[in-house]
Order: sequence, then C-alpha cells, then structure tokens
Amino acid sequence: MGLVKEIPREERPREKAEKYGIKSLSNVELLAILIRSGFEGTSSLELAENVLKKSNGLTYLSRLSMHELFEIKGIKKAKALELLACFELAKRMTFCETTNHDVMDNPNALIQWLKLELGNELQENFLVVYLNVKNYVIGFDILFKGTVDSSIVHPREVFREAYLKSSSRIILVHNHPSTNLVPSQADIEITQKLVECGEVIGIEVLDHLIVSNHSYFSFKSKGLM
Repeated sequence: MGLVKEIPREERPREKAEKYGIKSLSNVELLAILIRSGFEGTSSLELAENVLKKSNGLTYLSRLSMHELFEIKGIKKAKALELLACFELAKRMTFCETTNHDVMDNPNALIQWLKLELGNELQENFLVVYLNVKNYVIGFDILFKGTVDSSIVHPREVFREAYLKSSSRIILVHNHPSTNLVPSQADIEITQKLVECGEVIGIEVLDHLIVSNHSYFSFKSKGLM
C-alpha cells in the first residue's frame, strides 16, 4: 500500500473524512486515523490492517490487551494506550446511556453496554447491575471471575453490595466465552437461589442475563424466573 502521502490526497483518511464525513471511512481508515502514523516503509493504513488481522476483525478489536498490541510491529506504548483508551471510552459512553431511563421498559442500551463490557472476555465474569426504584441504573460491580457455580457466587456478596449502594432491585449478568448462551444447570440453580434470597431480604432480582459479544439470553423472557 505504501505511505499515506503516496495516496491521492482526496483518498487519504483524514482528507476523505473532512470532505465526505467520518461515516464515509472504512474500519481500516477509522483505525488509521487513531493510529495516526506508521513506521518506515509501512503506512498507518497498513498498520491498521495489521491490528485488525491480530484481532480477527472489528468484533474482537476491544479484546486486544496491551501485550497483544505490543506484538504488532509499529505499535508502541503511546499508540497502545491510545487504542485501549478508545475501547474503554466506548464502553463508558454506552454505559452512560443506561443511566437515564427505565432499563426494563427499554433494555437496548443496557444490552449493548453489557456486550461491550463482558462479551469479549475470555473467562466468565459475574456482574451485578444495581437499580433504584425507578429501574434506573445506579452502578454495577463485577463480583466474581471464573466458572460461575454455586461455590463461587455467594448471595452475601451480591446483596451486601446492593445494600451499600442503596439498590432496590438488581439484574444478574454473566458472559459465556464460548458464545453458547444456553444456561447450564448451575446457572439455573444460582438464579433460583439468588431470587429466593432477594425475596427474603427485600431486594428484587429482575432478571439474569447471559451475554456474548453478539447476543444475549434473558432468564425472565424465557420464563426461567
């Protein structure tokens, strides 16, 4: 591909964005703008292509770690941190969209954020979303990492954090790295146990979601709680 300066000016990512708008850029071109510059003999566009190859496409881009970014020739500490910051900002921006409406009436923003937050994780994470009486999100915590089973997920941890945040209701969430969203018997047992505990202490468990980077499973919508 050569250096960006060898590409006709109107076809360069920055100039193209200025003339036609940022939405006119391809994934590679958008990433090249973030990367800004390549290195000797390699343009920012080629470097962007190498990053996408490393991540096996845009879907898994945010899964790349600092170490994995360093493995790409031309990506040093500053570029790696800038890319990781962009990934994290995308998650936080999506999370902010969940905090100003009833997530049970309009769950789309919550689902999109959860896909970004957990969908690309390589191990299981158990997250609890805390809600107020209006079903507005007031916070969240990842309480457990590793295989989700009854010996790991303890009701005392789940509801202690809910009390500390003055939460009236909670949503349970965990990811399946395999992308198979069918709940296991352990998932069903944990859900039942936490629902029962919530009923006793007065904090309602509204749903249990299993997420991947492309989809989700709702216990409530499937009649499992």
